[in-house]
Amino acid sequence: MHDALVIGAGHNGLACAIHLAAKGWKVAVLEKAPVAGGAVKSAELTLPGFTHDLYAMNLSLFAGSPFFATYKDRLAAHGFALAPASDCFASAFPDGTWLGVSNDLETNLARIAALSQVDADAWRALSNDFPGDAPHIFGLLGSPMPSRQMAGVAWKAWRQKGTPWLLDTARLLAASPRDFLDRTFTHPKVKAMLATWGLHLDFPPDASGGALFPYLEAMAQQAFGMVVGKGGAATMISAMTGLLKELGGEIHTDAEVVAIETANGKASAVRLADGRRFEAGKAIVANAHPQLVFGKLLEERARPEAYTKKLARFRPGPGTMMVHLALDGLPDWAAGEALKRFAYVHLAPDLATMAATYAQAMEGLLPAEPVLVVGQPSVVDPSRAPAGKHVLWVQVRVLPAEIAGDAAGTITARDWESAKGAYAERVLDVVERYAPGLRGKILGRAVHSPADLERDDPNLIGGDSLAGSHHLDQNFLFRPVPGWSRYATPVKGLHICGASTWPGAGTGAGSGFMLGKMLAGA
Repeated sequence: MHDALVIGAGHNGLACAIHLAAKGWKVAVLEKAPVAGGAVKSAELTLPGFTHDLYAMNLSLFAGSPFFATYKDRLAAHGFALAPASDCFASAFPDGTWLGVSNDLETNLARIAALSQVDADAWRALSNDFPGDAPHIFGLLGSPMPSRQMAGVAWKAWRQKGTPWLLDTARLLAASPRDFLDRTFTHPKVKAMLATWGLHLDFPPDASGGALFPYLEAMAQQAFGMVVGKGGAATMISAMTGLLKELGGEIHTDAEVVAIETANGKASAVRLADGRRFEAGKAIVANAHPQLVFGKLLEERARPEAYTKKLARFRPGPGTMMVHLALDGLPDWAAGEALKRFAYVHLAPDLATMAATYAQAMEGLLPAEPVLVVGQPSVVDPSRAPAGKHVLWVQVRVLPAEIAGDAAGTITARDWESAKGAYAERVLDVVERYAPGLRGKILGRAVHSPADLERDDPNLIGGDSLAGSHHLDQNFLFRPVPGWSRYATPVKGLHICGASTWPGAGTGAGSGFMLGKMLAGA
């Protein structure tokens, strides 16, 4: 018998398992897929020698996480290595210009001042305040919700910063991207550059609660830079699985859990598709979408009716498509050679385009003008491609899970298997407008539609890479449902973690580490 069983070898499940094993628990991780990682995977998808990150590319949240701070040296001993980017993200605009954020305040101020001195002054003010604000904000994001730890963060912030700061921060947490950006900046290109970060987490410009991510990404990447995994994002998973095994933990791949069993009102065991059965003496942790846990895995007689009904109303975020390219050379950006240095190039020219794209996707339409996050990881980490060659990581934000129509009126297919090729061409058309000649550089491609994402990882329901919308009614105390934000469930001994729980999506390992500490007594 094991002390704990962890269902799902995504990074949150592994973080929980590692901490429990480090505290002396006997732990086994059970993963349906042939390899661990969940939405953090790397593979040669196109051609030999070209390593692509299937989903997550940016590991900055992991590098700045409490979990990494605790286990940094031990992960390094298992081969974990990062490649830093000092030119972090930029937006290219249709008029042949660009604006970007690098790991240098004065460089960023000069770029912004060329557009607006008023905005440069506002940027400096935010930058000056950030070092004093960041510990409190990140302390909140790194605390269980609610908890005595969270209350302590708020108390300390009040003692150091005062009531006005708390009110301003609460206002930021509730604001939409447009609210925050209109209040802070004047130039539309500055606003567009930052607002794109909202769509990384299903926040169009006018959705309340979406201001925090653009603010944090801009300030944190300026302060610390961006990092990607050396050799691919999967270096993180490889190191975590290595450390877990060193600590005595087990990891079983190709181990599909088909049932969570209960005994005397407590989660007690899991059964696999191949008939094997594992018992848990203390806890079962499901690093899985809670709708799958309570709609499929937990034996029906044990499902609490009220809780299960609430989970059924937990909304997904919009779908995502991934387009992976092996290239003969970097894109020749019309805006200039400087864009070839950036880890991310956003193609989202203004707030109106972002709002329209999101609205179309929510209506089930294929957006006429997709918002694109173009990753250039081989600029940061040349080991991902043969000498002189490159990989391009294109994330398409945002898309419908089920296709009701095409906003542009040209794609007639109504299922993703039939539509993904045509829509990928639309995506490449957009990139080509900003980087003429791109198609001539393509050596190989791999396209993953929202349906493909869910097929590869069932937690990505409808291709939602966020495992649930982060709008205010599903965030903070309400994630995944009100009253159950602390990873426990109404079934004794059954816990959940992952992107569907606080603090949500990303590579920060927050929910897994916090749950591990709660179960182990810190």
